[in-house]
Amino acid sequence: MRVDAFFGIGGLTPSDTSGRIVLVIDVLRASTTIATALANGARAVIPLDSTEDVVTRAKAFARSEVRLAGERQMRLVPGFDLGNSPLEFTSDAVEGKTILLSTTNGTTAIGAIQSPRDVVIGSYVNFSAVLAMLRAALRGGNDIAIVCAGREKQFALEDAACAGRYVHHVARRLSNVTLNDAALAGMLIDRRYSDNLLRLFAASAHGRALSEAGYGDDLVACAAIDSYPVIPIYQDRQITKLGPERAR
Repeated sequence: MRVDAFFGIGGLTPSDTSGRIVLVIDVLRASTTIATALANGARAVIPLDSTEDVVTRAKAFARSEVRLAGERQMRLVPGFDLGNSPLEFTSDAVEGKTILLSTTNGTTAIGAIQSPRDVVIGSYVNFSAVLAMLRAALRGGNDIAIVCAGREKQFALEDAACAGRYVHHVARRLSNVTLNDAALAGMLIDRRYSDNLLRLFAASAHGRALSEAGYGDDLVACAAIDSYPVIPIYQDRQITKLGPERAR
């Protein structure tokens, strides 16, 4: 059994994800926002590559059924209902709605996954719930690939640390699990910061940029471990919450 991590999608190949359970991580902020939206009653989140794709896809829905969401350069896209701040995705804003979402890093990473067995979206806010699924998959003999969205397809400290936390706990007390170098490195980063996630975010380039742009409260929300115990599953080009109505 293998657990491999990938720090950014720039060098990701089809063989890295084919047939595997794939965990996509974009701590700041897409995977946190997706978990928040589903926990607060969104019907589904549809990740899209571009803001133009969001506008085009919205034409297939009644306007009252959808929320247009996304960011470019961290800011709300003009004309959209929501940006990429998890604080915006309240139950009043998203309950019963389909969210059409395009972000700089996270939705791009989801779209880059090829031929997986399953794709799950994880972060700190839904860590334990996603971990339980991954451990069950690994015990069942499934290889796992953890794909960090990174920042502009490159390494991002906060995503690597979150990946390391998943690696450490998913492989804990299991024999015959092989880790690649990135998985081992992620565990070292996670060990350095542990539960002091605000220190982690303050050290990361993306965390500093968000703070300087006025999104400091988002960092607090993204650091709230297990605040939304949902398992977002990407299938048929949409992300929905795993539950009794969608058991695997």
